[in-house]
Amino acid sequence: MFLIKDLQTFGFAIPWDLMQQSFWPILLEGIRYTIPLTIISFIVGLIIALLTAFARISKVKILRWIFSIYVSAIRGTPLLVQLFIIFYLLPEINIYIDPYPTAIIAFSLNVGAYASEIIRASILSVPKGQWEAGYTIGMSYRKTLFRVILPQAMRVSIPPLSNTFISLVKDTSLASQILVTELFRKSQEIGATHLDQIVYIYMLAAFIYWIICFLLSLVQHHIERYLDRFTAR
Repeated sequence: MFLIKDLQTFGFAIPWDLMQQSFWPILLEGIRYTIPLTIISFIVGLIIALLTAFARISKVKILRWIFSIYVSAIRGTPLLVQLFIIFYLLPEINIYIDPYPTAIIAFSLNVGAYASEIIRASILSVPKGQWEAGYTIGMSYRKTLFRVILPQAMRVSIPPLSNTFISLVKDTSLASQILVTELFRKSQEIGATHLDQIVYIYMLAAFIYWIICFLLSLVQHHIERYLDRFTAR
């Protein structure tokens, strides 16, 4: 059986003491910064996504064009590039904010574009008969959308939106590139003082990310099972 002692014979001496000492500082930065950054960015992103989805299914052509360009630009460029553009662009127009709010802006715009496609597709997946049923009982377009269509669309969109949220947890590690002290940034700081063992610090950070995402996936599974109760078979 391949044991830890065998690893040590090949030069893999795992620094357990260092990893134990680093675990809580890295985890606490995740709790203090990574998770709030994820939640705030996702909520703001969802608001942007709803507005974008409504604009793209509206009959106003100029709105469809504007928001289609926004979605195309975000989907066609790397998130890291978007983060840098916003970080360096705002000071050029005399807007000076801290790195943390800058990261929120970048992540929110990114989530807004991707989530808008999920919401738009979910709305379009609702059978046209549901629209006609709303109009038949005297509902306006707006009332039909909010009272009939959106509740059905949201049940369809929950799984992909949950995946977007989990992906955002990992994407927040990019905020370390603009000096936001989150989970990965803390691991970099610790690793900088232990360069000969930095790979183990990064492995520890990866393990913490995995635990967070695993717990979120359990929550996602529970929500999906709950929503299945209201889905016609």
